[in-house]
Amino acid sequence: MSVEPYREITFDKEGDGPAGQPAALAALARQGLTDLVVFAHGWNSSPAGATRLCSDFFEPFPGLLAPGVEAGYAGVIWPSMMFTGEPVPDYRALVTVLPEKEPVLDRLTELLATAPADEAAFAEFGALLRGLTDVAVDGDGRAAAAGPREPVPAFLVADPLEVCALFTEALEADAGTAEGFGPAEGFRVGVGRYWKGAREVLRQATYYVMKKRAGRVGESGLGPLLGEVARAAPRVRVHLVGHSMGARLVAYALKGLPSGARPVASVTLLQGAFSHYAFAARLPHDPGRAGALRDLQNRVRGPVVACYSRHDTALGVFYPLASRLAGDSASLTRAAGLLGSDDPRWAAIGHDGVQAVPGTAVRPLAAVLRDGVPASGCVSVDTADVVRSHGDICRAELARVVVSAARTGR
Repeated sequence: MSVEPYREITFDKEGDGPAGQPAALAALARQGLTDLVVFAHGWNSSPAGATRLCSDFFEPFPGLLAPGVEAGYAGVIWPSMMFTGEPVPDYRALVTVLPEKEPVLDRLTELLATAPADEAAFAEFGALLRGLTDVAVDGDGRAAAAGPREPVPAFLVADPLEVCALFTEALEADAGTAEGFGPAEGFRVGVGRYWKGAREVLRQATYYVMKKRAGRVGESGLGPLLGEVARAAPRVRVHLVGHSMGARLVAYALKGLPSGARPVASVTLLQGAFSHYAFAARLPHDPGRAGALRDLQNRVRGPVVACYSRHDTALGVFYPLASRLAGDSASLTRAAGLLGSDDPRWAAIGHDGVQAVPGTAVRPLAAVLRDGVPASGCVSVDTADVVRSHGDICRAELARVVVSAARTGR
């Protein structure tokens, strides 16, 4: 580990951690620390990979801190590993986080490997995805409720062949090779080609599982844990940092803080994989509804900083596609209505920052590095000058943003 003192905070998929973990972290916080920086990794990280990421991310911090700042560091390790062996993913790696789904994953892996040019195989693929995500359907093909706040993504219950065709076109459009499908019946031509899109559909299905898991771990695990740390070491200032799904995790931790507890002094979201309207009191397209984290930025004593980059294809192309499919089944009838769309309803906070929160400051990275992060409120920082892809976060410039938000820099 590149920094000390460092501790790891571990949670299972329900947000439960080992006995004694809160006491151990509180003991660390009482060892003369002024500040505790907590970093949560995104999805597709093994525990060992997550530890390496924490070490790489934290490495610049000691050289950036002002005299008198005594910082401690913690990495949130949660079960998020999805795929290994890129660019040819080992889909069996999903067993590490979904062991109870091993038979389903075995058959999914077989279908993706053999890519049969058979419509019946796509129908089986769709049924397997519903089994993977615990989505039940009734006799009319309608999805059963997934919970009061978790609508079932339409792509899990729509025609699997059309969905796989849709994602194939998205992949080809992103690569500059989109051919277009023409009329809807064109979906039935050369179906073997659509296994390319099926691989992305599987990613999106696991994204749906991880989305729920990240929120649950943050709200049920990290939030209450930070409340216990605050009771044991009330003077320690906590700074939350999350990448991708880890950004969702730390944001939902604000929701899980005990009533009256305000240990969090700053939040920095790096390429956050959740809605850019999350903190909004009113949605622009539906003023009667609020974002899932409405006004929770007010539980932070300092700024909530969202770093975003237009170079992040994962958030710029596939996040809005998956988000739109989650709420608009009619869109599945034609691929053309989903691709190349700038509809703001479906964008991620890591794509264009915090939206629909009055008073949000918007800054280019150069200005933040020169003048610092505003002391409070929501702040959107365009980091495209240094962040060239979704995972490109181990940058000294981003460490400086975190330190500035924390008010711990030189």
